[in-house]
Amino acid sequence: MNELDRYPHLAPIETPADLRRVPDDELPAVADELRQYLIESVASSGGHFGAGLGVVELTVALHHVFDTPNDRLVWDVGHQCYPHKILTGRRDRITTIKQKDGLAPFPSRAESPYDTFGVGHSSTSISAALGMAIANQRKGDPRKVVAVIGDGAMTAGMAFEALNHGGDVEPDMLVVFNDNGMSISENVGALTKMMARAMASHTLNAWRERAKRAIPKQSLMGRFFKRWEEHAKGMFVPSTLFEELGFHYTGPIDGHNIPQLLAALRTVKELPGPQLLHVITTKGKGYAPAEQAQIEYHAVGPFDPQSGLVKKSAPGKPTYTDIFSDWLCDMAAADERLLGITPAMREGSGLVRFSKAYPERYFDVAIAEQHAVTLAAGMACEGAKPVVAIYSTFLQRAYDQAIHDVALQNLDVTFAIDRAGVVGPDGATHSGSFDLSFLRCLPNMVIMAPGDENECRMMLSTGFHYAGPAAVRYPRGSGPGTAIRKTLDTLPIGKAELRRRGRGIALLSFGAMLSPATTIAAEIDATLVNMRFVKPLDEAMILDLAKSHDAFVTLEDNAIAGGAGSGVAECLAAHGIVKPILHIGLPDVYLEHGSREEVLSMAGLDLPGIRRAIHARFPQLAAMAASAG
Repeated sequence: MNELDRYPHLAPIETPADLRRVPDDELPAVADELRQYLIESVASSGGHFGAGLGVVELTVALHHVFDTPNDRLVWDVGHQCYPHKILTGRRDRITTIKQKDGLAPFPSRAESPYDTFGVGHSSTSISAALGMAIANQRKGDPRKVVAVIGDGAMTAGMAFEALNHGGDVEPDMLVVFNDNGMSISENVGALTKMMARAMASHTLNAWRERAKRAIPKQSLMGRFFKRWEEHAKGMFVPSTLFEELGFHYTGPIDGHNIPQLLAALRTVKELPGPQLLHVITTKGKGYAPAEQAQIEYHAVGPFDPQSGLVKKSAPGKPTYTDIFSDWLCDMAAADERLLGITPAMREGSGLVRFSKAYPERYFDVAIAEQHAVTLAAGMACEGAKPVVAIYSTFLQRAYDQAIHDVALQNLDVTFAIDRAGVVGPDGATHSGSFDLSFLRCLPNMVIMAPGDENECRMMLSTGFHYAGPAAVRYPRGSGPGTAIRKTLDTLPIGKAELRRRGRGIALLSFGAMLSPATTIAAEIDATLVNMRFVKPLDEAMILDLAKSHDAFVTLEDNAIAGGAGSGVAECLAAHGIVKPILHIGLPDVYLEHGSREEVLSMAGLDLPGIRRAIHARFPQLAAMAASAG
């Protein structure tokens, strides 16, 4: 915990109201102390880091100029919100962020009135702020609404949908465009190249504003000036796009210069209609290691703030992401038709090595999940074999494309779905709780869930060679430690694996639940089946077990509603078989943040929780089996 006596300017600031009483000339000192407090806090606990360092001055200026929380401040994504949380009454709890019962990793409406909109995925801020502005305008409420969006988040189509609408309805709102050239990785795409041409042309801006005030807007000269201004300004800065969308463009300005920020914010605050303020910042600003290694310092574990060295843990088992990364390169070497696609998640999804080894076959489409999936569909139409590497929570954003553009047309696209099931520290917004439910209902889709590391590799090969849409969903972190064969073997589609023959209860395990299921099955002398395939189910295995067992238990790290267990129940019902069945999976709630182990325990998916559920539902069967054993 930081000692506040070392922060004489920051210590008195409990809320933004305190900050607004600070004279302008003292705000740079506040920003300096806020940055140092952030560095020491994240060093002790870990968390998102570089993005917050880059918006320290901007955060201070916004809360100083605007009357938050009465004025609405809407952040995009939320990686950059640690300074905001520190200034809004949560300073003393910032080291609990992402921990069980600690601060939420992203803005949360339930946590603070200053978090006006819950967020975790990118590119939602302009839409949300526009909705607030329209609602307030209809009530005659004069409060201000500000959206803060980065250039990485601006690559998503939703941001431009909101700009297009906002420029049409013309509400009083401000979009602060935070341009730092980064998302998690370097930004990609034509929009990024346009923004790279940005330069501060203070003379042109000043002349333009004087001319606007002097020339009547609706006069012939005013209309001529407007058209000339758009073309002339476009030669200097990338304003034309935003101006054509109906947003009055100001900037770019130095996002680390507090006097400039204050002057610009105070000006645009009083201007009517939709405004866009373009600020240039540096991700990791003020901490040399984070400035020099912006990708590595996007999010960190605990580290030494003096040296910048992250505290390394002992080498462990390969993660499922590592397994995918190795498989992708191996399969690419074996089949030149393979193309790899990621929506701006190169590091997180394990495509770094592939991007270097096969740069001409690697496609980072920026934060554009919908485009990623339909791009893959188009590639498949022409005989390519695209692999879309995507987090479970981000695939939700491309669900329509998965249905209409891939599954409906039965196109040969492989989905490598990382972070499926319980994720942990990043909380409800990043939980992969629903992919089995929303994919299982799609015709033509093959869905697999590996129980161990080697099975994951085999399933990826199986999905790749299947001539249609296939998904392999695997959890965050490592597996049970099964040896991995370096071959590219496949599995017979729709065939489960009988792991243990018991009696009484048939325990059907899907995916990552295989390890605790193995222990439980031995304890109660249950039959254990590693189902492997969620779709198509091994119905022959299920029907055979129904003849010799009294009850079924299904285990999965997906929502029970509509999940893999529901498929088992549907199979039995379709054949007129009535058996007691217990579904164990994720409950019908949004799971809060904590370690993966803590969240599994909260959900009842750890070993004690599974044991309790089975004994509560089938006390006699479990007791008889244990006694016989």
